[in-house]
This record gives sequence, structure tokens and C-alpha cells, in this order.
Amino acid sequence: MTAEFQQSPSPSEVGFALGRRDVLKGAAALGGIAAFSGVLAACGGGDDAGSASGTIRVGSNYSNELPNAGLRAALDSLPNDDLTIELNEVDHNTYQEQIVAYLQDPPDDVAPWFAGFRLQALASQDLLLDISDVWTDGLDDVLSGGFKQASTYEGKQYFVPWTYYSWQVHYRKDVWADLGATPPGTFDELLALCETLDAAGVTPFALGNDGRWPAMGTFDQINFRLNGYQYHVDLMAGDESWTDDRTKAVFTEWAKLLPYTQSEPNGREWNDAAQALVKGEAAMYLIGNFVGSEFPEDEADQLDFFPFPVMNDEHGLDTVEAPIDGWVVVANPDNEAGAKEVVAHLGTALAQDAYLSVDPSVQAPNNNVDTSAYNALQAKSAAAVQGAKNVTQFLDRDTVAAFANEAGQGIADFLAGGDIDAILADLQAKAETIL
Repeated sequence: MTAEFQQSPSPSEVGFALGRRDVLKGAAALGGIAAFSGVLAACGGGDDAGSASGTIRVGSNYSNELPNAGLRAALDSLPNDDLTIELNEVDHNTYQEQIVAYLQDPPDDVAPWFAGFRLQALASQDLLLDISDVWTDGLDDVLSGGFKQASTYEGKQYFVPWTYYSWQVHYRKDVWADLGATPPGTFDELLALCETLDAAGVTPFALGNDGRWPAMGTFDQINFRLNGYQYHVDLMAGDESWTDDRTKAVFTEWAKLLPYTQSEPNGREWNDAAQALVKGEAAMYLIGNFVGSEFPEDEADQLDFFPFPVMNDEHGLDTVEAPIDGWVVVANPDNEAGAKEVVAHLGTALAQDAYLSVDPSVQAPNNNVDTSAYNALQAKSAAAVQGAKNVTQFLDRDTVAAFANEAGQGIADFLAGGDIDAILADLQAKAETIL
């Protein structure tokens, strides 16, 4: 079967279900931003101004209107009037596909990128500047250990987190109340719940895997719950084997959920599966928090989530999957001091509050951001990620793109009833070639 592979969405591309007041808030902020010529003169000055001066070129692949305007507002809040920022807007997909060539001859000093493995892949090629001093000079105090871990390569930091969302098991509170269901704490309890829901005529799990990325989230959850964070990231890096009994166990356990999952998921879009959750036809959906965007405004408060349950007491719930977008400094910036000051600023509550004032549909990582505009789902997700020991980025961000495509097809073949041993042998052969 030929499939069109897609990448999992970035935080800037998707958001939470918002009430009308929050939508109007973002629209009003957008309308209040002055016409933009492509150059931002940093404003503020005073005692809080930084010591750098000159021009800093900042790349941007934020093509959607609200994220684009939010970034401009954040940059405009930089409290140093001796720095001038030139914003260089690049097509989103072209930027991602050509990132190595872009960084080998960069037109910018500061650029957007992703945390985790995709960050490490660039840092390992000496394409990024070590900005560990930006962390020790302030970010360590306002960002959690999970965020720092996702920003690190070989003990050094190369990244400043900016926006994120988390993957959880989502459900409708009113449907669950009618069924008398409560969130399970262990995998055995989840299976028992699935049996109860199925007997009541409700499909336990929605799943749409068209594009081959959504089901990667289920693989990730089972793998790090069962085998732990380190095994998961090592498998993604090619340092563990797909034919290992521990990897096979992921699919063996997952197979126990398939009788309780929407049939033929490979031909269903993720948002079509979400409609089964919205309508109460399916009781659960393991997906990113952006599933809230599929709920009608007057039903958004019925959406809730719980973490994928415990499968191994050694690892418990110590890992959360939260794709993080953020900022890097190129390896040899024209203005290193200014570039570091800009990325340090983007990690502050001042900058992230400025962004949220325009685009309130995302979560920001700084512990001191104003979360008063967060809805209940955003606040709960933020607490889960900020309190996590480990943060993964999602399969297609935790390995190289070529292998992620192969893994996505292997998972799709598994969902279509393929032989687990044959699928894993094929994936291991491809991992040895690609990774």
C-alpha cells in the first residue's frame, strides 16, 4: 500500500479549543500590532537593557497569521534598544527539508528548530552554537529539568524552548459520567475498562492513522511506559534493536488494545477519528492536546485527559511526550553576543507572555508565564510537562526523517494485521542502513 507520509504537527500549527473571549483576545492583539516592514527595532531600554548592540537576523518559518504576529510581538518586547532585529521569513516546509544546507551557509544568526533528537542531529554536525551560558545565566531557574534535557547534546545546551503541547489519553467527561467510568491507573485496568466500554456499545479507542504519524504516538507511549525513557530514545537512535524482545513486547501489548480500537485506522484522518470522540461514539483518543480544536465551543469544557497508564513500576509515569519548538543560534553568528541575548529573551516570561497575548492557543514553557488565560486542559497539560522527569518529542522528531517514514509504515502494517516478527525484522534491517 502506497501512503503519503506527513509529519506530526508543530505547536505553532495547532492549538487548543478556545472560548470566544480568548479568540477575540488574540484577534484584538493581532489588530493592535502596527504594520511590519521586516525590521523590528527593539524597544524598552532602561535598567533591564542588555549589553549587546548591532543587528541580529532572526529566521522564521511561522507562516500562519497568529503565530507570525505573536513572534513579532515577542521580539518587539526585547528590552535593549541597542539591538535591531531583522526578521527573515522562510517557507515552513522548505525550511525543514533544507535545514542542513540552510545552516551550512546561514542567512541568519538565530533560527527556529525542534528539541530532542532533531536538535542533537544538528549539534553533532557542529552546525549550532553552544548556548549553555544562556541556561546558567537564567533559564535554569525558570525551565524544568525535562525541558533542559530536551535542549541538551553531550552535556551542553543548544536550544531555548518556546512552545509545546503534550500527548495524552483524551476523553469526554459527560460520556464517562454516564458510563460510570474513571481513568485507569495501570494497563490491566485500562484493558478491563475497554472490555466494559465495549460491552456497553461504545468503541473504547478512536484512531485515525492516515499520514502514518498519529499511531506513532501509541507506539511511543507503550515503549517508554514498558521499557523506559532511555531504551526508547536509544531505539530511536539505532542503539537498540527492533528485533529485541523488549521491542516486540511493545507490539504484543499493543495488540491487546486493537480489538477495542476503531477498525481500519490507516484510511482515516486524525480529525475524522476525533469526531467519534466528540460524538461520544468512542470513549478515548490517544492524541495531542490539539484534539480540543475539534470540539464545538460549547462542549470544549467536556474534554479531559489522563496519562497513558503504568505498565512497569520501574518507570511509572516518569515520561511525557511533548513536542517542543524553540530557538537555536547558528554555529558562527555574525553577532554572537546579540544572538545569545535574543534567544535568552525568547526564553523569558516577558517574551512568552507577549506571544501568548496574540496566540493564546499554545502552551509556553517558562514557569513564570501568565497562565490565567489557559483553559483547564492547557493548565493540566502544562503541569504534567513541567513536572516530568523525562520529555520525549514524538517518534518523527526523535529519529531521522527517513527512518521515521519506515517506522510509520511498519506500524501501519501492524495495524493492518501484518506479522509482528516480519515487520520488526524489516525495521531492524532498515535501521541498520539508515541510522
